[in-house]
Amino acid sequence: MGHRLSKIVTRTGDSGTTGLTGGGRVPKTHARVQAIGEIDELNSHLGVVLTHDLPEALRTPLQRIQNELFDLGGEVSMPGAAVIGDTQLGAIEADVEKLNAGLPPLKEFVLPGGNPAAAACQLAGAVARRAERALWALHEREPLNPMSLQYANRLSDLLFVAARILARAGSGKEVTWQRS
Repeated sequence: MGHRLSKIVTRTGDSGTTGLTGGGRVPKTHARVQAIGEIDELNSHLGVVLTHDLPEALRTPLQRIQNELFDLGGEVSMPGAAVIGDTQLGAIEADVEKLNAGLPPLKEFVLPGGNPAAAACQLAGAVARRAERALWALHEREPLNPMSLQYANRLSDLLFVAARILARAGSGKEVTWQRS
């Protein structure tokens, strides 16, 4: 495989535009660039979560999802592309079901916290919801792959369940909302 990035400083974005995969340029304020940025930020937050001591049942899907997010960002950078499909959507749905099966039913809203790993996962979940909103904003202007929109929605579900598991790890417990 050849070098993907042989030159880092290109100056091509100095005028406020950025290149899309396959050619073409759009303003850096374009909804497509916004969505790509949100996906990149989410991937960075997952990287932070993965620096923690995680059970393998969480580490494995989160590592896979990091790669899938890179695929999703690539898909968004290529207008009309469809990279996320039944395989990725099915895998994330199966992950949510499997991980949630061992948790007790919720009786109150869960607040971010509990321990650093759970809080980092809750933050990643909030960024996942923001990335989903950015994808929908772009979809309103330029139709996207429907599977990618569904995938983004399931991802915030998975991160919520993962945060619940992490908060309960060891002798920890979830932080729940206390009604005033």
